[in-house]
Amino acid sequence: MVLDRRALLLGAGSSFVVACSGRAADNGHDTAGNAAAPRKTPPVTGGNPALIPSLWTGFKGSFVQPDGRVIDTGNNGVSHTEGQGYALVLSATAGDRDAFDRILAWTEKTLTRSSDPLYSWRYDPNAAQPVRDPNNATDGDMLIAWGLMIGADRWRERFLAERAAAIRNALHDTMLRQVGNDLFLVPGGTGFEQQGRLTLNPSYYVWPALERFRAADGDKKWDAVIKGGEALIARARFGQHALPTDWVDVTPDGSMSPAAGRDPRFGFDAVRVPLYLAMAGRGAKADAIARFWRGYGAGPIPAWIDVRTGQTAPFALSSGAMVGVRRLLGQPLPAPTPQADYYASVLQALAYL
Repeated sequence: MVLDRRALLLGAGSSFVVACSGRAADNGHDTAGNAAAPRKTPPVTGGNPALIPSLWTGFKGSFVQPDGRVIDTGNNGVSHTEGQGYALVLSATAGDRDAFDRILAWTEKTLTRSSDPLYSWRYDPNAAQPVRDPNNATDGDMLIAWGLMIGADRWRERFLAERAAAIRNALHDTMLRQVGNDLFLVPGGTGFEQQGRLTLNPSYYVWPALERFRAADGDKKWDAVIKGGEALIARARFGQHALPTDWVDVTPDGSMSPAAGRDPRFGFDAVRVPLYLAMAGRGAKADAIARFWRGYGAGPIPAWIDVRTGQTAPFALSSGAMVGVRRLLGQPLPAPTPQADYYASVLQALAYL
C-alpha cells in the first residue's frame, strides 16, 4: 500500500539540488542532544474554509469522474480509499450533495468488503482484476468516515451517520495493536506485523478525523488511540533534524526507527503529518518539522530528505504542499492556484480546510 508521490515533486516548477551543507542554518534543535534555543510553534487552526467551494469545484473538474471515481494522476490513474475519502470530505464541506452521493455510491459499489464495514484500498482500472488486494488502508477508512460525518451533519442524514459509526467501530475493533503501554493504529489489516515488529505510518493518523471520532464516541473509546498517536509523533524523530519518516518500525520494547526496507525519508507521506496536526490545533507537536522548514527561509523546500544521510530531493515541494507549510508556520495563506496533480491539489485544499 505504498503510493508513488513522484508527481508532487514537479508542482513547484523549480528543480534544484540541495545538500545538507547548502541548507540554511536551522534556528532550533537539530538533535535531541543539541539544545539550541528552539522556537516553539504555536497551535495553528486557521485555514480559510470559505475557499473550499471554489477549490472543490476545481478539484472535481480535474480529478472526479462522472461516476464518482477519484483519479490519482500521480499513480497511473488508479483510485483508492484515500482519494475517495478526501473527495467526500471536500464535497460535504462545499455542500455539493450531487457529487458527494456519486462519490459515495462508487466507493460503496466498488470497494466495500463483505467481511467488515471497511474498504479494499485500491482500484486499478488497467488491471484484469481492478480490486485485487482486499486489504484496507486505515487512513482511507478514516477519511471516508470523517466525510460521512460532515455529510450527516450538513444534510441531517441518519444513514450517513450510521455508516460512519460502523467504520469507526470496525477501525477501533480491528486496527489497533498494543505495544507496551501504547496503542497504535496499524496502516492496514495485513502486512504490517513481522516477527513482533509493527510498521506504522505517522501520516495515517488523520488528526481532525480522530478529534471528530472522539467527539462522537466519547473520550473512553478514543483517548488511548490519540495518546498512542501522540507517542508516535513524539518518539519517531530521526536524524539531525528530528523528523518523522514516511514509515516507522516499532519493536516489542517500544523503540522506533525508520522502517526496514523502505527509504528513510521525511517525504511524500510524512508531509501530511504537520498539516493534519495544524488542522486539529496541534501544530505545536510538529515543532521539529516547523524548525526544519523555517530554516529554508524564503527559498524552496526540498520534497524529501533522507534522515540518515541528509540527502535531499533535487525537486521542491509543490505549491500545493507549500500552502500546508505556511499554515503550520502561522503565515498568511496565499490565494489558491490550480494544481495539475491530484496529491498537490489535495494538500492545498486541506490547508484551507
